[in-house]
Amino acid sequence: MHPISTVVAARNITKSFGSSLVLDGVSIAVDPGEVVALMGANGAGKSTLVKILAGVQPPDRGTVEIAGRPVRLSTPAAARGVGIVSVHQQVADTGIGALSIAENLLLDDICGGRVPIVLTPARILERAARIAETAQLDLDLPAPFSTLSLANRQLVAIARAFSGRPHMVILDEPTASLSAVESQKLFTLIDKLKQRGIAVLFISHKLADLRRIADRAIVLRHGRIVGEFARPLDLGAATTAMIGRQVDAAPRRGPTQSARASLELHGIRLRVEAPLINLAIIPGEITVVTGPLGAGKTSLLEMLFGVRQPFAGTVTFSDAPWRPSSPARAIEHGVFMAGEDRWRTSFAPSSTLGSDLAGTIALPHLRAWARPFGFVGRSTELAAARGAIGRLAIVCRGPRDRLDHLSGGNQQKVVLARWQARPSRLLLLDEPFHGVDLGARHDLIEALRKMDPSAAVLIATSDVEEAMEAADRILIMREHGIVADHRTGQENLLARLASLETLAAGAVGA
Repeated sequence: MHPISTVVAARNITKSFGSSLVLDGVSIAVDPGEVVALMGANGAGKSTLVKILAGVQPPDRGTVEIAGRPVRLSTPAAARGVGIVSVHQQVADTGIGALSIAENLLLDDICGGRVPIVLTPARILERAARIAETAQLDLDLPAPFSTLSLANRQLVAIARAFSGRPHMVILDEPTASLSAVESQKLFTLIDKLKQRGIAVLFISHKLADLRRIADRAIVLRHGRIVGEFARPLDLGAATTAMIGRQVDAAPRRGPTQSARASLELHGIRLRVEAPLINLAIIPGEITVVTGPLGAGKTSLLEMLFGVRQPFAGTVTFSDAPWRPSSPARAIEHGVFMAGEDRWRTSFAPSSTLGSDLAGTIALPHLRAWARPFGFVGRSTELAAARGAIGRLAIVCRGPRDRLDHLSGGNQQKVVLARWQARPSRLLLLDEPFHGVDLGARHDLIEALRKMDPSAAVLIATSDVEEAMEAADRILIMREHGIVADHRTGQENLLARLASLETLAAGAVGA
């Protein structure tokens, strides 16, 4: 498969699901060697357009063209066969856990019959090593793919996509799970692809990504193209076009008048040789802990939630010793946590009982809401769900809607609604804005700032932009210790954050 000298184009693409018109005559074209950013709020039609280009779904009307010739993309294999390769945001789509890392790097070639009939383990490693070297992946190639962190799974999928020299690569939120160092590796690889004439369709909610990599931005809203912007990108105008309104920052919460710490960490050590952590969290504030992947952000939240125990030190919560033996014990005391991967930590499989919107919100509160004889009334579940739908502006068909029918931003609103269904004393959120558009992110932050001021909020995020928008106070972590503590608005904060982002190269997992 070799690059071509003409565009990959979608012409007048229209797609409906029932009575809902998702794409309305959308036309885009990407030139060889060009990176086009596809922008749009959750539900704008981006995912549907990508699925059509990837051969996952057929359009109702319209055509896809390569070199000016219509192509029929009936399956993902058909799309790959004509040179359109996609890397999806969902972790489950990035590889096969039972195979080795090396086999996953060759997965497209193996499935497409582009390898010898007899492929020895030594030959697999040799071919995979060449791909890994090109993508700057330093991984144990014989190891099982299932052992990789979220970030490295994504990097393997991206490296595999690039290895076949496609005409166009579609990258759906490729940096959502990557550190600054890993993201820079990806950008360097994209620069090399541009030089080889490979087109890239790039989807990201991170404005810094778009500013760094995009040659052009196309904005979708309600299934139509509402704006197109060339470099230098006017991202402010693009964001306004995307959301249909200007997004003003929600007012900061600030500490309660007493400003007395409700949570105090004394000499906490998250790893045997990690620095000691001394920290006080004040009710009424949104505290955000940021830093590169592997810095210890998730470990800190999990320690407070009872998932893991510290190696040293003590925690005081509301003037009493705090060392929960389990998450269930933490929840009993009003300490709630939403994990990074919402499908793994917050949602049940779609086919199971209680996996709809109302059941998802109610699940951790069933014991507290139980009537005599242990039953939870359906009216209680539905009332909580309806209140959340209105309060958080969740776009859905109703309380019994399936979660896989919702956009990423609305799914994350359901996660927050679950932990706002009962009063909390400490709310822990791990990467709550992962895969969430700017409008939904604003809605989530606004909802957090309207919480009872007696509650403390601690958020972990690897994204500096998210930290700056959400936080009253920002903690910077590195090597499982806190290296800086800032109030938002302090001078040189962005420069300090940027310099620390480049540290801990090669660290994986949080």
